[in-house]
Amino acid sequence: MELRHLRHFVAVAEDQHFTRAADRLMVSQSGLSASIRALERELRAPLFVRTTRRVTLTEAGRALLGEAERILAQVRSAHEAVAAVQGVLRGTLSLGTEQCIAGVRVAGLLAAFRRRHPDVEVRLRQAGSGALAEEVAAGRLDLAFAYRTRPDTDQLRSVALAGEPMTVLCHPGHRCAAAGAALGARDLSGEVFVDFHPDWGPRRTTDAAFAAAGVTRTVALEVNDVHSLLDLVDENLGIAVVPRHFRHKRPSLTALPFQGVDATRYETVALLPSEQATGPAARALLALLGTVDLAPPQEGVQPS
Repeated sequence: MELRHLRHFVAVAEDQHFTRAADRLMVSQSGLSASIRALERELRAPLFVRTTRRVTLTEAGRALLGEAERILAQVRSAHEAVAAVQGVLRGTLSLGTEQCIAGVRVAGLLAAFRRRHPDVEVRLRQAGSGALAEEVAAGRLDLAFAYRTRPDTDQLRSVALAGEPMTVLCHPGHRCAAAGAALGARDLSGEVFVDFHPDWGPRRTTDAAFAAAGVTRTVALEVNDVHSLLDLVDENLGIAVVPRHFRHKRPSLTALPFQGVDATRYETVALLPSEQATGPAARALLALLGTVDLAPPQEGVQPS
């Protein structure tokens, strides 16, 4: 089995099309088809179901995809490790993150990283924590800043970043604003909620707190970005339970502590592959944490 066969296989799996994959790889379509056939002969199993419009993975193809991605990621890390020993950090850093992650200002971190390592190409993907964990475990991302969604495994480990309490945000004219004190899940029973997609860390934290309290809640307004959530709450269309640092993004809203079961906290981590599979670029990025001011800026608050 040759590495080029695996690269060709992964490209076809991603594009679901031989012509597009061949164009991206800058190889002939006949050469790509021959490479896939050679891989199928060696594995003694068909990897794709081919139609006139697209190709899809067979069961054997799905089983191979994760392993192929991990192998290619480890090969890339090996090349980058040799370059790092020679004193030059180069290659590609593929980073994933949720929006407005606690404990790190991603833009500031990447700016600091680029100043120190200009020869590394940085790629950034924003998604929910569940998807990011899968991407890191599969080798498609070098690391991700996310909410902890699963225990550590041989393919995925976590490094704690930050933890903070959850906060109830509501319009100043909402009935909850008059409470002036911490509110629990039972106090919010029957309210209409604005929240993120279920894959997001804040949503997972809030869902778990309400489930633990035995309270059913209605998420009538589901969004995929922080500012849409704040806009909807600002129009008094619902309330939100979010990480505490979100309150600085819209000072006009009323913020009250959320009293969750067992002091519900939103905890974020850096997700990485195994120690052996973590590349030099990912290590260099993590090394910058704590060396520069990366805390999210608070709107309306001047730096000291």
